Amino acid sequence: MKFHVKDIKLAPEGKKRILWADRMMPVLLTIRRRFEQEKPLKGLRLAACLHVTTETANLMRTLKAGGADIVLCASNPLSTQDDVAASLVNDYGIRTFAIKGEDHKTYYQHIRHTLGHKPNLTMDDGADLVSELHSKLKNLIPDIVGGTEETTTGVVRLRSLEEKGLLQYPIIAVNDADTKHFFDNRYGTGQSTIDGILRATNILLAGSVFVVAGYGWCGRGLANRARGMGAHVIVTEINPLRALEAVMDGFEVMSMREAAAKGDVFVTVTGNLNVIRTEHFQRMKDGAIIANSGHFNAEIDIPALKKLSGKNQMARDFVEEYTLKNGRRIFLLADGRLVNLASAEGHPASVMDMSFANQALSAEYMAKSGHMLEKRVYKVPDEIDKGIAQLKLESMEVSIDRLTPEQKKYLASWEAGT
Repeated sequence: MKFHVKDIKLAPEGKKRILWADRMMPVLLTIRRRFEQEKPLKGLRLAACLHVTTETANLMRTLKAGGADIVLCASNPLSTQDDVAASLVNDYGIRTFAIKGEDHKTYYQHIRHTLGHKPNLTMDDGADLVSELHSKLKNLIPDIVGGTEETTTGVVRLRSLEEKGLLQYPIIAVNDADTKHFFDNRYGTGQSTIDGILRATNILLAGSVFVVAGYGWCGRGLANRARGMGAHVIVTEINPLRALEAVMDGFEVMSMREAAAKGDVFVTVTGNLNVIRTEHFQRMKDGAIIANSGHFNAEIDIPALKKLSGKNQMARDFVEEYTLKNGRRIFLLADGRLVNLASAEGHPASVMDMSFANQALSAEYMAKSGHMLEKRVYKVPDEIDKGIAQLKLESMEVSIDRLTPEQKKYLASWEAGT
């Protein structure tokens, strides 16, 4: 199978949207122009499992400009933008396997088609390619030079592999780059999650009680955006330092059990399992809305919710109404999957500009240096991270100071005292 998209006739609309996003991705454009000249990925087969969005399309264009032979599949069954997938195939010649709403079987068929490309580089968002390679397709690993990983959840999975001595090739944790998690996770997730909830429900956030599960970078951004729209925000945490930070940032902090009885809207952003479960559903108000913006839909115990319910029905697009046996209703958004990508368009292009610049430059780094690296999870090199920040500032016409020779000498010395 050369590709599998919903409808190739959607390509013209997809191309318009890809080019619109491209206007807001100046850093990636700068990298693409250099890649076109230097071809640092020439001769390399690249398998990518990412959210198939307009921003991802511009990353794929950049990698192809660098000489990579690419096959792309979706990293989430509900995040694909079908017109973008069609345009990638039709207008840019990139083999794509992605259909919004694909079932579990199709999702993994698409992953296997992508890995059938026999990649030299992998590019993941959630580590599904790596997981499949390490569990079922180990014969393909000898050809792989290295890989990259986009998201927090994927990095957690990869570090688990590394700690157990099972990781079979080096991978760069793009998520850990400062120009990724400081901006993408905080500002991107914060805004796009609110966007997804509002598109799905059209509720008024002002005056509501908004519960954020997890105060990592995604949770920080979400809590601040919800507060900015007038919601009363409650944060739940398991980490005492993050909980203390949330208190100092002015949020109310409590256990999920306490918050369950108070919240109007609940959003999980933890990367963990069953953060909202039976004991919480049983305490929720009639009409409570539950969503997830972590990578997998395991953060909400959906089987438990179904078990507690007498019936369920679709109330509107991306909103499933569960009527509990006690008569109270709970509304689950986007089947518990990434609400910002399922019912909206994901992060704004201007913030993904930095995240995908990290992906492109990390792929280039792996192409050059992967064969010399150990089988470990690596940080994005500082020179790449800082270089991206500098390019972003230049694109925004922002200038910053530079150290004088005197200042450099002072910072490098120990002699100067009080």
